[in-house]
Amino acid sequence: MEAFARTGTPIDRHDQRRDERHARLVVLVSGSGSNLQAVLDACADGTLAGQVVAVVANRADAFGLQRAASAGVPTTVVTPLPGEPRPEYDARLAASVLEAAPDLVVLAGWMRLLSMQFLRHFPGRVVNLHPALPGELPGTHAIERAYEEFRSGTRTRTGVMVHLVPDEGVDDGPVLATAEVAITAADTLDSLAARIHATEHRLLVAALSPLCRTEVPA
Repeated sequence: MEAFARTGTPIDRHDQRRDERHARLVVLVSGSGSNLQAVLDACADGTLAGQVVAVVANRADAFGLQRAASAGVPTTVVTPLPGEPRPEYDARLAASVLEAAPDLVVLAGWMRLLSMQFLRHFPGRVVNLHPALPGELPGTHAIERAYEEFRSGTRTRTGVMVHLVPDEGVDDGPVLATAEVAITAADTLDSLAARIHATEHRLLVAALSPLCRTEVPA
């Protein structure tokens, strides 16, 4: 069963360094891609000295692929094979990402843990966004868990962080940026999630900005 498919515009490997003024970003997505959209918009308006050169998804139905295609960005789907060990999947994923010659790999709603089989190819260059503060609520469903803790009286705020991914630890790499998000008595889960997502969009762009300047080829 083939689980590797391409959509959108093919990557032109002979044109990979066509714009030496911008850091090359590959964005990994699993779902709607709203944070991808924030990055695409920031690149387009000059807020980021970067260019999204490829978007890779682990699900063919990820809406982020449509966002990328609308922006003219090449897309690739790398879906897991049934029973495939994580390192083997990550080796295939790394091969796909390496084709785009990224300066930075951005995990924007990527819902799979990455093993060293992937991470070893991009030391110090994988950036993750997590909807919680450092040391709090690692893993999935962080927003829902924060809201439940608020309702039980054990939490008054949550937040967002952007961090590097040096190894297989879960949401615990070196922190690049953080922002607190208060939880109020008037909040529903949906209203809290909306504020957190808006904070994610701003914080991810702010954290990537100095990294893009650093990674721009001389």
